[in-house]
Amino acid sequence: MMSCDRDELQQSHPVIRVFHVTIVMAPSAEFQTDSEKGRPKAVASNRSSTTGPGRRPATSRDHISTVALELFVENGFDDTSVDDIAEACGIARRTLFRYFPSKNAIPWGDFDEQLARMRARLADTSPGSAMSATLTAALLDFNSFPTEEAANHRRRMELILRVPALQAHSAIMYAGWRDVIADFAAARLRVPSDSHVPRAIGYLLLGVALAAYESWLGDTDRDLADLLTEGMAMVAHGIDG
Repeated sequence: MMSCDRDELQQSHPVIRVFHVTIVMAPSAEFQTDSEKGRPKAVASNRSSTTGPGRRPATSRDHISTVALELFVENGFDDTSVDDIAEACGIARRTLFRYFPSKNAIPWGDFDEQLARMRARLADTSPGSAMSATLTAALLDFNSFPTEEAANHRRRMELILRVPALQAHSAIMYAGWRDVIADFAAARLRVPSDSHVPRAIGYLLLGVALAAYESWLGDTDRDLADLLTEGMAMVAHGIDG
């Protein structure tokens, strides 16, 4: 993804892949030692892959993201450095940057792959299907996750929605998400993607998703899929419907 030396020093984030911007964090924090931070060294996650003697642990975007989430929850996002995450994953700092361009991108996990999948799903839908029903199905699919991952997903969304240092990065990610929705709506309506109605539809669906997550995080008894469906029903029928 990037050359070695530049990756180690780079502190920019990708332009839209689904929400990005500059890292809101003092550069010196990335290079502090554990002793300088006045806290114990990061301990590898108990979810780390098991490997035999002399073998490096298996590495993936999902594994790095899961380990990082545990550290963010334990130590705080701002007080967890890229070096802490790399050490806990048992990889070099430069290796981590092959998977994520910045610390701010890590909570998003494999968001880009999911976004590409949603775009492909929408492109494969029947032109005769109702747009609201098609978008509802895509929204539910995009925000689905295995039951055993619910707690981890909740931690991820709490970070994304509530950590101030992540909001600038999130704004860019949201823009990429809205673009996928707007492109689909524009194709259905046979108008340019940057025209008003497709853009409005993109913002409407993002609002439905964010409102559903806020409610889900605030009430553990609510079901995320139900919240998304309720929000989409309101969009489909109109506020006065």
